[in-house]
Amino acid sequence: MTDTSDTPAYKIGDLLSAAAAQAVPVVRAIPDDRLAAPTPCADYDVKALVNHLLQVIVQFQELAAKRNSDFSESPDYVAEGADWRDRFADEARKLVAAWSAPGADEGTTGAMDMPARTVGCMALLDLTVHAWDLARATGQEYRPAPEGSGVLETLQEAVAGFGPTARKMGVFGEPVAAPADATALERLLADTGRDPRWTPATA
Repeated sequence: MTDTSDTPAYKIGDLLSAAAAQAVPVVRAIPDDRLAAPTPCADYDVKALVNHLLQVIVQFQELAAKRNSDFSESPDYVAEGADWRDRFADEARKLVAAWSAPGADEGTTGAMDMPARTVGCMALLDLTVHAWDLARATGQEYRPAPEGSGVLETLQEAVAGFGPTARKMGVFGEPVAAPADATALERLLADTGRDPRWTPATA
């Protein structure tokens, strides 16, 4: 009988699929007249954050295949054509396929030889929290992946693990106190330094 005590409950490909199902509709619904609007990420307006998230889902396909990513440049995908929303949906589908390939979430990957599952969780985190960022910035309601998907559960565990390093590197802000009645998503957002009740009026 195989010992499965250390086998992750959820596969990265399945988690990304659940997160992408929530993120793609948000990006599709971004109106052109909100591209310059502020987001909960102080360094990004909506357009810049779309470009950043697209770069993430493109480059993390490379990491799934155990190839090095390249973040040396920041492409302006939105400026490349009016079909950037479709491009996002297509690249999200490719990301899910890449991390669903046999062995993608095993071993190590990237220039720092990090555990592949940890790297996959980084992509999952961006796809989740940045979709929320974009929804908030454009007046949309963001519904996280359903509880049974394991997305929030997996991300809470992952952020607890790599959060301190991410804060030292300036990737996360300092944790924010979550409201007493916070949802699992709001607690996750607070752990990444976001105000879970952020609105454009508070920017």
